[in-house]
Amino acid sequence: MASCSLFHPKPKIRSFHHNNHRITHRPPTLISCTSSTSNPSSTTNSSNNNNNTNSPPSPVLSKTRRPADENIRDEARRHRSSSKNTFSAKYIPFNVGPDSPECYSLDEIVYRSRSGGLLDVLHDMEALKKYDGAYWRDLFDSRVGKTTWPYGSGVWSKKEWVLPEIDPDDIVSAFEGNSNLFWAERFGKQFLGMNDLWVKHCGISHTGSFKDLGMTVLVSQVNRLRKMKRPLVGVGCASTGDTSAALSAYCASAGIPSIVFLPANKISIAQLVQPIANGAFVLSIDTDFDGCMKLIREVTSELPIYLANSLNSLRLEGQKTAAIEILQQFDWQVPDWVIVPGGNLGNIYAFYKGFKMCHELGLVDRMPRLVCAQAANANPLYLYYKSGWKDFKSVKANTTFASAIQIGDPVSIDRAVYALKNCNGIVEEATEEELMDAMAQADSTGIPTDRTVVVSTAHGLKFTQSKVEYHSKEIKDMACRFANPPMQVKADFGAVMDVLKNYLGNHASK
Repeated sequence: MASCSLFHPKPKIRSFHHNNHRITHRPPTLISCTSSTSNPSSTTNSSNNNNNTNSPPSPVLSKTRRPADENIRDEARRHRSSSKNTFSAKYIPFNVGPDSPECYSLDEIVYRSRSGGLLDVLHDMEALKKYDGAYWRDLFDSRVGKTTWPYGSGVWSKKEWVLPEIDPDDIVSAFEGNSNLFWAERFGKQFLGMNDLWVKHCGISHTGSFKDLGMTVLVSQVNRLRKMKRPLVGVGCASTGDTSAALSAYCASAGIPSIVFLPANKISIAQLVQPIANGAFVLSIDTDFDGCMKLIREVTSELPIYLANSLNSLRLEGQKTAAIEILQQFDWQVPDWVIVPGGNLGNIYAFYKGFKMCHELGLVDRMPRLVCAQAANANPLYLYYKSGWKDFKSVKANTTFASAIQIGDPVSIDRAVYALKNCNGIVEEATEEELMDAMAQADSTGIPTDRTVVVSTAHGLKFTQSKVEYHSKEIKDMACRFANPPMQVKADFGAVMDVLKNYLGNHASK
């Protein structure tokens, strides 16, 4: 950056210089809110009508190997249908309904409504409803496990429901998603008395966290906007760790500068090293996440840096696909409960939105109940829920081992409340000791009759220090009941035999 003017009253149009080119940062403009017109020849519920021009493009499964000088993007381009895509989406103010007079193109750089409220991405549901649930189930299932660009991604395999108008050439993807859903048999039976407990392990992803699902969408849209010569020189976020890892990785892939605001000394080394290694410009700031969030919002309002936090509703479009994946993995049977950790609270709404779209478009006949889990040291949603939704107050988030949800003033509070109210959901909290004991119990396994899914949003290896402290019994005022420290033994056959016999004897008697 050659120079930028930062110390002047905020004008309606802001300018700065980048690589000797003057770039104008214009405020967003309203667009016409008329819905896209579907092809009049389209037939409702035409699952088998392959010639319908409103039909989503199905991946081409070539029986012959592509030429050696052709990559999967080239192959997808060669096979791309010439029919016009008539699916669309737009921003509208959150919770105002599809007939809102205020709406914006997804190509606008806008994060809040005119009144200052949240935005939501609204899809043209009438166009999507021209195809029945069986059609969408078959289409999404046909893309699982393939390498066809971009459908090999668990997110982009639902492209029509995510960013229907983006050109596949603009998509930035590491084939994220398609994460493991495993039966936690021993943990459920032994510790909880549950026979049907499942874990959706979203931490099995490119950067080891759930955030990849939203970031592939957001960075892809930024990639599109930059190709359209929109005034964006980078993407920025505040983070407790995982958001910065995902943002920096996807920006690095696309060659887009990333800027990260992190609270100093409040995230794990494993999380800190990711944005640094991915080439992000990292600012370690002497505040907590809420303070970082306040700063990044102020900065992105002054400079043409795209805001990547979940205040930006594009992120939720990617994250909602994890809910659709759960249904796919259960062969489109709906679980009874889905438990989601809550920090900035975009996740709980994203899962609601994914399940809601599947229900509304006929892929399933009901929705699961959602549970938002918070740490007792950072529990503003839980306190609001216990008050009967009568009095929301932000809190000063105290230190918690669940550092990713150490947030006291969540930006998506309204989204979370809406989701929970509309699926008969509940909110629970866990103390620090409950968190660590449950972690130890879950690690040891490698409502009893209900099918319950717990969403794991990050890989456990990102939190090795807290696990070491727990198993070493070094956490102050905590019993660490399930600690499993290493046994110190002399390099002597007899000594080793003694401790092994003692260990095996104790386990044989159980």
